[in-house]
Amino acid sequence: MSAASPRIEGARYVGEEIWWGETVAEEAGRTAVRRRTASGAVSDVIAVPWSARSRVHEYGGGSWTTVEDDALVFVEKGDQRVWAVGRGGAPRPLTPVVGDMRFGGLTWQHGRLLAVREVHGASAVPHRDIVEIPIDGRAAKDAALLSSLVGDSHFLAHPSLSADGSHLAWIAWNHPAMPWDRTELRVGRLEDGVVAEWTTVAGGATAPLQPRWIGDDDLLYADDPTGRWNLWRLRLNADLEHRPIAPADADTGGPLWVLGQRWFAVLDDGRVVAIRTHGADELVLIDGEDVRGIPCAGVAGLSIEDARGSRVLVSGAGDDGTALWDVDVDEPAASRTVMGGESPWGAEWMPQARAVTFEGPRGPVHAFDYPPTNPEVTAPAEEKPPYLVLVHGGPTAHVGGAASGKIAFFTSRGIGVLDVNYGGSSGYGRAYRERLLGQWGVVDVDDVIAAATGLARSGAADPGRLAIAGGSAGGWTVLCALTLDDTFAAGISRYGVADLRRLAEDTHDFEARYLDSMVGPLPGAEALYIARSPLSRLDRLRTPLLIEHGLDDRVVPPSQSEAVRDALQQNGVPHAYLAFEGEGHGFRRAETVVRQLEAEIAFLGKVLGFEPEGVEPLDLD
Repeated sequence: MSAASPRIEGARYVGEEIWWGETVAEEAGRTAVRRRTASGAVSDVIAVPWSARSRVHEYGGGSWTTVEDDALVFVEKGDQRVWAVGRGGAPRPLTPVVGDMRFGGLTWQHGRLLAVREVHGASAVPHRDIVEIPIDGRAAKDAALLSSLVGDSHFLAHPSLSADGSHLAWIAWNHPAMPWDRTELRVGRLEDGVVAEWTTVAGGATAPLQPRWIGDDDLLYADDPTGRWNLWRLRLNADLEHRPIAPADADTGGPLWVLGQRWFAVLDDGRVVAIRTHGADELVLIDGEDVRGIPCAGVAGLSIEDARGSRVLVSGAGDDGTALWDVDVDEPAASRTVMGGESPWGAEWMPQARAVTFEGPRGPVHAFDYPPTNPEVTAPAEEKPPYLVLVHGGPTAHVGGAASGKIAFFTSRGIGVLDVNYGGSSGYGRAYRERLLGQWGVVDVDDVIAAATGLARSGAADPGRLAIAGGSAGGWTVLCALTLDDTFAAGISRYGVADLRRLAEDTHDFEARYLDSMVGPLPGAEALYIARSPLSRLDRLRTPLLIEHGLDDRVVPPSQSEAVRDALQQNGVPHAYLAFEGEGHGFRRAETVVRQLEAEIAFLGKVLGFEPEGVEPLDLD
């Protein structure tokens, strides 16, 4: 159970087949591209050890696409070059070996292969632009043959080429903004295949996303001037007329952590399939003024990967885990699951999410409650269960109420799970997201404590057996909570942030100015950085802690976790530190995931007073 939960990395209709990207934990976490034929047979398009994974912005995204002759074009994880492979052939390079050059957000549009290029050099800020890559391989030995369409900003995403080839639309933003704060929708006139001049047509104070041409002079895109990401139509006439499309108190859009994320698709007949998020995700069909829900098992992390006729490929998570669905909007009965979506342990083992809201110091705090679920065991009626409070990363991210194998790993062993969307999370509008401005390490901590204590007051959890766990930014909240409050009896920090100044110095360019908005700009806010950092008050850390970190982490260096370990040793606090070779920011290898979860349940058992079956005891220092 603990080694499950692959990630879907894009999907496409290819002839009568469906292709998709899928992380394979058992193959060192590589991203395979697989195909399912009309008969249902599944095979790999690229063999081991090829892995389609981009490192643009470090988080990647858009690492592969297909071209009209059914060839696969992908970014190879190892060298970050773009490669192409036809059916039955061997991969051949399309881009050269030139320093640290990376590609992501690959799209095949109107016979042209476009990508976001990132070049690291002497400057602290890498050079990024949108490029066209010759599909014939001419540029594999000469970088000058990569045609740069446009740059002019620190970051670019979502290039969209008009059908007549006369204009390019894209999303741009600059430091210190993050793409959920302020972006610009730009439109450029193309001459000889490159942008001759451009103008900003939306955004600046808002965060537009995903432009899509619906005519030579019409754009459909998402934007949040009302505080919710909704769809808008822009007519490129003299007045630049912007018109909302089926506005709702829900988000069609989200944090642009990875390139290639899509929240809507336009069908051949002009109807629009869109994702709407308020807590959980919903799939809807927009036909003029008419909006109706589309049956889909997915409720969290949905992305619309491709569209053909009345069908769309939708990835995400549902009650039975991660899946890819082929959804027919006109004949829902003809929809099918392409991969995943079937719990190997039986539905009776998967906990059902319950959306809950608690009152926090600054307003409501949203979360999803997964009670202990085991069809073979009934707990004593008078006993309240222990609970693990999960804190997602980001911190600008979101959990959507879909059970996973990892959650079931705990709930099947009698531990409830409370997954918290603290203030700063997406999925509830800009105002909720902006609660965290200037308040990271304050609002997130207050909200997870409010959720945990609120659940205990409701009688659903044992207040003396509450634990907290999180990774990356979630690990930061874990460490902050444990050094500021005594609500939790145990903590688990996965590659967590402990020192804000060190994070600002060491982190990669995409997040290099993220702390400006969440804490304050340096050097003026240095005193606040010191005061907020758990590293400044580790003498107050008295709660047993399990620390886990990948030794190849380039986002949060392992030295941060090592400093926490050293303080725990000095304080005489029970703890364990697990360092994983070959893992970066997030764990992908099957053996790592198994070791991680088994260590966590063993740790919780030792601290909270129970003996988990089937796992080795964990020695605490």
